[in-house]
Amino acid sequence: MIRIIALTDAGKRLGSRLAQQLADSEFWYKPQPFTEKVQQAFSGGDRLILICAMGIAVRTLAPVIRSKYEDPAVLVLDEAGRFVVPLLSGHEGGANHWGQEIAELLGSELVVTTAKPYLNPVYTVGMGCERDCPKEELEALLIQCLNQAGLSIEDIDSIHSIDIKADEAGLMALAEQLGKPFCTWNKDHLSSVEDLLSTRSEYVFKTVGVYGVAESAALYGAENLTGESSELLLPKQKNRRATCAIARSYASASTDSKDKSTS
Repeated sequence: MIRIIALTDAGKRLGSRLAQQLADSEFWYKPQPFTEKVQQAFSGGDRLILICAMGIAVRTLAPVIRSKYEDPAVLVLDEAGRFVVPLLSGHEGGANHWGQEIAELLGSELVVTTAKPYLNPVYTVGMGCERDCPKEELEALLIQCLNQAGLSIEDIDSIHSIDIKADEAGLMALAEQLGKPFCTWNKDHLSSVEDLLSTRSEYVFKTVGVYGVAESAALYGAENLTGESSELLLPKQKNRRATCAIARSYASASTDSKDKSTS
C-alpha cells in the first residue's frame, strides 16, 4: 500500500492527483493524530509519499526507523511537485527507483542523495536450493523477492548460483521460462564477495565452501557484469527448499556488460 500524505492546500492538490494515478494508493490530508498515523503506516510496511517539509518527515519517522533492509521506501515532495527526494531505503528499499518513476510521472526533478545515483543499475538474482527443488517453488520465492524489492522480472539481468547447481533442473527451467541467462560460479569466485554478505552460515560453508550461495551468487554476478562493485538490494530470503537474494551494481552508459558465460 502507498500512503500519500499532505499538510497544505497546495499539497492536497498534488496528493489527490497522485492518488488518482497510482494504483494501490490512499491519500491522507492532515491526518490526525499526524505523527501516530504516519508512524503506524511506516511500521506496517506501507511506502510513503510525504508532501511536506523535510524536517517534518525526518522528525516524524526518526523514532520508528529500523534498518535499511527492513524499512519501506519513503519519498518527500515539495507541495508544488517540483522535486522528488528519496528519504529512506534509497537502495535496499527501492526508493531511488520509485522516486525516478514518480518524478517522470509528475515531470519533476529527482534529487538523489545516496552515494551512487540511480543511473544504469544492473540487477541480478542469486538462488540456492535443495537438489531437485521444483521450478514452481523457486518461481514463487523469486516473485516474492521481486515484490519486496519493488522490481519486476524485466528489471533483472540474469539468475546466478554456485557451480554445483549448474545442472539443477528447476533453476535451469525457471531461467529458460523467464528468458534470463543462468550463470554459475565456483567457490573461489563467490568467496571474493563474502565481506558483503548480510549473514554467514557455517553449515553452508561446510557443505559447499562458501558462507551463503544466494547472496554470494547475486553479488558476484552483478560485479562480473559491470566490472564495478556490487551491493545487496535484498538480503537472503528463503522458503522451505530454496534461498534467493537480489544484488545491484552500476554500469556507465558507455560501458558494455561483460560476457554472461557460466563458470
